[in-house]
Amino acid sequence: MSDGLQFGFSGDAAGIAVGWLQSLKSERRMATKTLEAYARDVSQFGQFLKDHLGQPATVPDLAALTVSDFRSFMARRRKTGVESRSLARQLSAIRSFFRFAERNTYFTNAALSALRSPKLAHSVPKPLNIQAARQVAAGDVLSTDETPKWVEARDRAVLTLLYACGLRISEAIGLTLSQSKSTPLVITGKGGKARIAPVLPRVREVLDSYIALCPFPLKPGEPMFRGQRGGPLNARNIQLLIERMRGVLNLPDTATPHALRHSFATHLLGSGADLRVIQELLGHASLSSTQIYTEVDRAHLLEQYRKAHAQS
Repeated sequence: MSDGLQFGFSGDAAGIAVGWLQSLKSERRMATKTLEAYARDVSQFGQFLKDHLGQPATVPDLAALTVSDFRSFMARRRKTGVESRSLARQLSAIRSFFRFAERNTYFTNAALSALRSPKLAHSVPKPLNIQAARQVAAGDVLSTDETPKWVEARDRAVLTLLYACGLRISEAIGLTLSQSKSTPLVITGKGGKARIAPVLPRVREVLDSYIALCPFPLKPGEPMFRGQRGGPLNARNIQLLIERMRGVLNLPDTATPHALRHSFATHLLGSGADLRVIQELLGHASLSSTQIYTEVDRAHLLEQYRKAHAQS
């Protein structure tokens, strides 16, 4: 991103943007994918300014932007179909860039402080019920005589990691052979933060079964889950697998790989697990991210109450 035209900024302004990204990487240790998203967000803003101002934005241009300019950018993004949540994240990236510039005395702009973030619709995670989660994690509803046994074992192992350990799909398919041998599992999540994931006997069983059946050589430090040609397994394979399961099991569209992680947290909470423990198991930096599952549990209880009284 060192080329100024990639940001839509002039040379000096682009140099500040490069310094901002470097600071996010070195000082805040931001994850690579988050860095890429932030760079993309500010680049889109810079390209907008290039059209809006008729030239690449200079440092004085950035300092002189008004609330109206920022609102014009947001309106342009909305016209392209960008939703409030994505727009709020983009605005957060732009604010981060401007705060960096102010801290380092490159330029200041007070207009951003007067700009409100888009309102976000309140939503809660949508887990599967215990029976459905277990059926999906078992991974055998789509098994046929034509499906290689090692592929069945692979899919069952990945799905079990999502539900029984609460892993993100990227964490599950990125698991190495060395990691899989440890008890508990040591998982590196968002922002490079490490956490532990308990290994139940069922988890160990499906992992060992896959390792024994996999026809490809597995090296200790490389992702252990493989595609049918031997390369690293793509998350899309698991997404498509669950999409097909939705039809067979009559599950809603919200049944996704991440819904198994939601199910892990919700079912633990419903069984009396402490919220702080769930926070640690999920790898949430803030308890507020975990507290949303209390709403899911409350909604489930109310739904069960309504069903019970509807039948009486």
